[in-house]
Amino acid sequence: MRIDIISCVPQLLESPLSYSIVKRAKDKGLVSVFIHDLRDYATGKHKKTDDYSYGGGAGMVMMIEPVYKVIKKLTRQRKYDEIIYLSPDGELFDQPMANKMSLMKNIILLCGHYKGIDQRIREHLITKEISIGNYVLSGGEIAAAAITDTLVRLIPGALSDETSALTDSFQNSLLSPPIYTRPADFKGWKVPDILLSGDHEKISQWLDEQAIARTKALRPDLLK
Repeated sequence: MRIDIISCVPQLLESPLSYSIVKRAKDKGLVSVFIHDLRDYATGKHKKTDDYSYGGGAGMVMMIEPVYKVIKKLTRQRKYDEIIYLSPDGELFDQPMANKMSLMKNIILLCGHYKGIDQRIREHLITKEISIGNYVLSGGEIAAAAITDTLVRLIPGALSDETSALTDSFQNSLLSPPIYTRPADFKGWKVPDILLSGDHEKISQWLDEQAIARTKALRPDLLK
């Protein structure tokens, strides 16, 4: 899988994408992540990527020309499954969407910044818009890092135990059940006896019951 991320503040992406599971997946050759500095495609002495909005209003707007240049350069080199703009008014990112996207070969993530991007970019260059939540970030870099991490851990071989991702929260529209590890008794705080019983059928049933109970209590909206 190849992920190209377009940003006017690429430094925000360096640390999140250089450690842990994403780094291991890159080292194994399972995923390639390329970060493109939008300023490299800007013109003029100051390499501006933003300007005032027509019609007035507060905030600066990302200019169309630098974005057009980098996207056209990338799409001339290969075919992309999606060219995605990360925006608070996009489709809400969730696990089913992540599962589908993890099967794609090439995607572009465009990080918004300032007040947003020129509407013509959205109309003529973008194929999909995604939001990671009903709130506004200073830019799309944090969203790009979150989406990249979510997709990479779904790629076979990225996790040491490939079944781990299949039991994560939201994979079956439920939250994960509570989990425990050693010691079985810490200052009188004990692991439920059922988990120490060795009866795998009963343990599986208990875990299913706990997942449903936690979802009802914490995220009843998921059961709809």
